[in-house]
Amino acid sequence: MTGSDTTPSATTPVGAGTAADDTWSAPERATAADAARVATFAALIAVLGMPGPLALFGNAVPITFQTLGVMLAGAILGARRGALAVLTLLALVAAGLPLLAGGRGGLGVFVGPSAGYLVGFVVGAFVVGLLVERLRRVTFAGVLGASLVGGVAVVYAFGVPVQALVTGVPLPETALLSLMFVPGDVLKALACAGVTVGVARAYPAALAHHRRAA
Repeated sequence: MTGSDTTPSATTPVGAGTAADDTWSAPERATAADAARVATFAALIAVLGMPGPLALFGNAVPITFQTLGVMLAGAILGARRGALAVLTLLALVAAGLPLLAGGRGGLGVFVGPSAGYLVGFVVGAFVVGLLVERLRRVTFAGVLGASLVGGVAVVYAFGVPVQALVTGVPLPETALLSLMFVPGDVLKALACAGVTVGVARAYPAALAHHRRAA
């Protein structure tokens, strides 16, 4: 009698406990994975600033490779996570870490000529991700278009007016000067498209917001 009572009472709680653990562990695992991906791309954007800034033609805003990281964050992570990756980087920069190109960091960068571009990074990553999410298939042309719109047009739309305001240079002149750097940004968009399509083909699960690649 004792043996027959012990068996169900010993096994039932174990089974129930395991089911409960599975129910709660799945969202926790997903949250941890998301956090890791966001942190990885925040680090990638920081690393892309290590070569240092390149200022040409007297432009107050330097050329950096970090724009490529912004495009990749949006294209691979999606709109929300991509923007969050950029926000994570900027939060660390605001805390004083020298993670922007040329070892820049601190609150001062948010009131300088580059301030608008930093805001544009966040919005640009979101737009790139949003456009890629809406693609029926992850194609080179589709990602390229998304990168050009979000990673170039949107970033410039935020960056150029603020640069003109801070430097005191007329907006038309600032815009004309900035156009000289568009070819380099187009090359970054091409690189982003190539990398994203390659990742989608080799590791489809890496694109949480998209499962198909052409």
